[in-house]
Amino acid sequence: MRLLIMGPQGVGKGTQAALLAEHYGIPAISTGDIFRANIKGKTELGLKVIAYTDKGELVPDELTNSIVKDRLAQDDTKNGWILDGYPRNAAQVEALDAMLEELGTPLDAVVALDADHDVLMARIAKRAEEQGRTDDTPDAIAKRLATYAKETAPLLDTYKSRGQLVAIDGVGEIDAIQKNIVEALDAR
Repeated sequence: MRLLIMGPQGVGKGTQAALLAEHYGIPAISTGDIFRANIKGKTELGLKVIAYTDKGELVPDELTNSIVKDRLAQDDTKNGWILDGYPRNAAQVEALDAMLEELGTPLDAVVALDADHDVLMARIAKRAEEQGRTDDTPDAIAKRLATYAKETAPLLDTYKSRGQLVAIDGVGEIDAIQKNIVEALDAR
């Protein structure tokens, strides 16, 4: 199964991606995790990424596309994958479509999680406190949520028109949300 998991920051994409990866026996691929690992390791990529994320900006498409393309070509993705945090804009949708065509691996579904703005802000503030994430400042959070609303949320219409969208309420108990996602995917 090849899935995208989409939704605003703080909606629980990473948590649900990990649970779905375990359930379906496929890797969860988070562009954010790849970026944070490189930042922590002080790699060349990490230094490029931190210049954007500390200002609440998204990493440029060219850099993100190349990382995703490389990751999707690795051996552990043969039976499927879950992409978390990508695509974020229309240009990335086009790049992903081209990658998947080149790899001969069509996308199966797009899981879209949603929650109210206040819920998202509270979750992100808690995550920043628990994980010490430097990219979760109030200003950076507000900027990322605004960017999501402007650039990423409209992509859901693209996937809806393709018949690939599975919309799920991201508020509630983690296990109940996962159950709703699995039931919706298995019913397709």
